[in-house]
Amino acid sequence: MKKINFLIKLHKDNKLKEVEPIDEIKMAYLQRSDESISSAKALLKINNLKDAVALAYYSMYHSLLALLFRIGIKSENHAASIILLKEAFDIAVNEEIVNHKKVFVAHCLNLGIVSQGYSYENAIKNIEDAIRLYLKEYHIT
Repeated sequence: MKKINFLIKLHKDNKLKEVEPIDEIKMAYLQRSDESISSAKALLKINNLKDAVALAYYSMYHSLLALLFRIGIKSENHAASIILLKEAFDIAVNEEIVNHKKVFVAHCLNLGIVSQGYSYENAIKNIEDAIRLYLKEYHIT
């Protein structure tokens, strides 16, 4: 419950919000990620481990921001972004037979959300939509 309250507070402070996913912004985050990892590799070659690790972290962080932005979430807080990654993206997809038809059932394990689709891609899209609705319902985005 502590995590949810933290996310709700950030939402009220406008540090966590629902946005329209825009490919250009997502790609800008990914570009920053690529730049950070390239710089980290260069620093590693000259044995500057401390700064290389910091830039590697920022590379991962910008990739996470791109992922969140892809599903319509803009986060301006590192801890919140990590919480959302853990809570919203621990997804398992299983192929099942329902009424003599093959379906893909997606489970968001930490949030207890289940969705399905007739293809793997459709199941992922449906679970992303369900996660977005869940976060909106609890005023997290």
